[in-house]
Amino acid sequence: MKKLFAAICAIVLLMTGCGEVSKPTKLVIGLDDEYAPMGFRDEQGELVGFDIDLAKETAKRMGVTIEFKPINWDNKIIELKTGNIDIIWNGLDITPERKKNILYSKPYLDNRQILLVKADSKLEIKSEKDLAGKIVGTQAGSTAEVYVIKNEDLQDTFKDFRTYKTYKKAFEDLESGVVDVLICDEITARYEIIQNQKKFRIINVTIGIATEIGIGFRKEDKELRDRVQEAFNKVIADGTAQKISEKWFGADLIK
Repeated sequence: MKKLFAAICAIVLLMTGCGEVSKPTKLVIGLDDEYAPMGFRDEQGELVGFDIDLAKETAKRMGVTIEFKPINWDNKIIELKTGNIDIIWNGLDITPERKKNILYSKPYLDNRQILLVKADSKLEIKSEKDLAGKIVGTQAGSTAEVYVIKNEDLQDTFKDFRTYKTYKKAFEDLESGVVDVLICDEITARYEIIQNQKKFRIINVTIGIATEIGIGFRKEDKELRDRVQEAFNKVIADGTAQKISEKWFGADLIK
């Protein structure tokens, strides 16, 4: 009788799905691996960066392993929806457009789009209107690209508008004079200045609106989002996130 009862219970659990839901032991994180300081390769080819460190610490508290998977940043939503990656954790701006396709964590950084020019540039730019007649560049799929495309009147004033798969190539073209000015994330621009003070300088003009940065998930993965958020909250609460921020930015930028 006991065996029959156990068998019936097992069948009921299978049919109703009332058994314990298995939790993933490995998470695949999508990133642009040339996006310093959030995630990039060092001289040894190892993935390092601010978000890399945050993700590793969060994974420890979750008891899961993680795989960092480089993706074409312009295709990040497709990569997420098709299951090629589980999470986007790489300086991901929170925008109304992206919220239609992405489930976000709580924001953990503020961000805005500013301008970067060569150190010896004579350009005087006090607002986005002063970009008229300039060759302007930014990263493909970025908040800056979306803003420029939506504002056709602004784009029409540019001599040319170029987009790049990676900031690395964008910086190379800025240095060589292929583009006059880059619109890029403030966190990226300031890190680049630290590394190459003699090559570039920042023009402190905000393009578009300031945004917040969060971790991205598939819309249906609310349980996973909540698990990651709970673990990430601990990384913030015990001061680890602040130490990581100070390591990469020289200041505590965690919200």
